[in-house]
Formats: sequence, C-alpha cells, structure tokens
Amino acid sequence: MSAPEPEPALSFEDALRQLEERVRELERGEVPLERALALYEEGVGLVRACHERLDAADKRIVELSSDPAGRAPAG
Repeated sequence: MSAPEPEPALSFEDALRQLEERVRELERGEVPLERALALYEEGVGLVRACHERLDAADKRIVELSSDPAGRAPAG
C-alpha cells in the first residue's frame, strides 16, 4: 500500500502545514490504529512533496547563480 500523493497544486507552505497537523494528531496518541496508519501515509506523501519542492527551489537557485556558461560562481 503506497502513500497517497498530496494535491499537485499544494504549495510548500500548505504541504508543511498539513504535515504539521498530522504530526500533532499522531503525537496526541488518541487516534485508533487505522487512523494513525492513514495519517502516517498522508504524512509520508507530504514529506515527499516538500522535498520535491525544496529540491526544485535549490536547482533554481543554482541556475540563477550560475554564469551564462552554466558554471557556479566561485566562493
């Protein structure tokens, strides 16, 4: 059973906010096992979405910082 993917148009901030909500709910420890598993699966998908957005932002920063020949600046 794979983790459900979050909404594709979800911003980094929204994905992080949703992830934090799921973590808080799990930390309370008052959810039945099936709900806890569902929250965990959703959280995994949200973590992946956040990582993808951070990786894309990092690549964009490198692109913007590179000189016209594609070389990263020295220093």
